[in-house]
Amino acid sequence: MRRLVLVSILLAIIVVSLGAYTRLTHAGLGCPDWPGCYGLLDVPESSEQISKAELAFPDRPVEPEKAWNEMIHRYFAGVLGLFILAIAILSFRNREQGTPLFLPLLILCVVIFQAALGMWTVTLMLMPVVVMGHLLGGFTTLCLLFLLYLRLNPYRVPGGDASVRRYAPYGLLGVVILTGQIALGGWTSANYAALVCTELPICQAGWAEEFTIEVAFDLIPPERDTYEHGHLGHYERVTIHVMHRFGAIITAVYLLWLAGTIFMKANTRFFKNTAVGLVMILTAQIALGISNVWFSLPLSVAVSHNIVAACLMLMLILLTYSLKRKA
Repeated sequence: MRRLVLVSILLAIIVVSLGAYTRLTHAGLGCPDWPGCYGLLDVPESSEQISKAELAFPDRPVEPEKAWNEMIHRYFAGVLGLFILAIAILSFRNREQGTPLFLPLLILCVVIFQAALGMWTVTLMLMPVVVMGHLLGGFTTLCLLFLLYLRLNPYRVPGGDASVRRYAPYGLLGVVILTGQIALGGWTSANYAALVCTELPICQAGWAEEFTIEVAFDLIPPERDTYEHGHLGHYERVTIHVMHRFGAIITAVYLLWLAGTIFMKANTRFFKNTAVGLVMILTAQIALGISNVWFSLPLSVAVSHNIVAACLMLMLILLTYSLKRKA
């Protein structure tokens, strides 16, 4: 059971990475239908298949590279869904032996809803709130799988560590803050606002005059044929980007304080090492965020920014769960 969950965690990381790659290569509508691609289980490649596909979807000409990006993401997501179904079935069968049941069933429900979000991403033509929800759904699936792995792991911190146990609620608050920051990152990406601020640390000169909050976070956008490449104006995108940077500063300061406090007060090597790991991942994430601005959002750096955000969340969950349950 633990090995199956561990493999599912690795697979979920791949799915999150592929989702970021699909989004950043503007391949979210590489296949204009769901779950197939132009009515096929793979991508149209022969001239006959391409002709039929473009006849069926005259507004979406076939772009094989983008279509493959989308379909590979769907293939891996489908396999992950089967793994999670297997985990839920095993949990139900072994429930009398003390195997957790609620968490696997919750993960199964989340991944079913995540599949629906994947469908709506296409059918609602990249509506920003759906795209952001799809991103958060992927992160939620990964985090719940990791939490299940921790539940199944019998490890306990040797001797406990009463000196830091009281910081568990602060760890939970850190999870909430980081979740908000990830949501802001998803909203920035979904509204194509990643490149509107080209200077550090906040934005280019005059950003305060362009700051407008009224429409920037409107979850119900005006009806459009497609939301590809964004529908908001420049001022709204600047507002979204600036809020993401403010969120990054708040998140970094809070997590540095939390990690520093745990490191100084912990009596066990486990918590000291976890605090150091949290700082190292946070430092890498800050460097990637700066690189995104400095080098104008290179694909490899932007995808890594998503992956490291996931790793940062997993490390924070490890710290918080260990403080509460394993100390």
